[in-house]
Amino acid sequence: MLVAAAVCPCPPLLVPEVATGAAHELDAARAACLDAVGLLAAARPDRLYVLGPAPEGAHGVFPAGSAGSFAGFGVDLSVRLGEAPEDDQRPGTDQPGTAQAGTASPGARPLPASLAVGAWLLDRADWADAPIEGLGVDEAATPGVCAGLGRGLAASAERVALLVLGDGSACRTVKAPGYLDERAAGFDAEAARALGTADVAALLALDPELAYELKVAGRAPWQVLAGAAEDAGLDGRLLFEDAPYGVGYFVAAWS
Repeated sequence: MLVAAAVCPCPPLLVPEVATGAAHELDAARAACLDAVGLLAAARPDRLYVLGPAPEGAHGVFPAGSAGSFAGFGVDLSVRLGEAPEDDQRPGTDQPGTAQAGTASPGARPLPASLAVGAWLLDRADWADAPIEGLGVDEAATPGVCAGLGRGLAASAERVALLVLGDGSACRTVKAPGYLDERAAGFDAEAARALGTADVAALLALDPELAYELKVAGRAPWQVLAGAAEDAGLDGRLLFEDAPYGVGYFVAAWS
């Protein structure tokens, strides 16, 4: 059963070494993310799933101990998603919690950028409260598929927590990655409201086609969260909302 969730944006710029001289511009977002992650420990979860958008080839499970790097962003910085259990160095398959013998060792696939940011946040928060597993989510997955995946995560342990990575629209200003789209502010406002109130139905109602047009990276992971939370009765709090660089960033805590 899902007992807690933290929702954070996942721009590599959250990592100060990547942002370099502009690191202070995301200080408030960074602090809110660390607060949200810190609240997960209070729920005493048996398992933590870290999930975020991933490109083709990086979908599915990333076991504890999987490594990632920010070298693609010009920084010689590596991260690791927790520590691989000493008695089980095997990754999972495409379904969480289903590790199989005979598969490659942890680290065979590098973490996608979203999960690398999640690993960095957990390291900064000194996470040592529950076993970790990562999940790269297909940004094109339908709401139904996402919700079903979330239900599977929630049913995988007695007390499950989620760290959900994903950005809002990238079309808030003319200097945004996707240029200005007048629909972006409304989409982000509804997403922020739903995340801040743990409105499962509203999250599942987010339109995949519109999200794609607005370059929303968080739609699918948020809908995985919604599926996991369907029967959990959690309350939500919005800890941060802004659109630096023309991209919607939200931080929320559910408990």
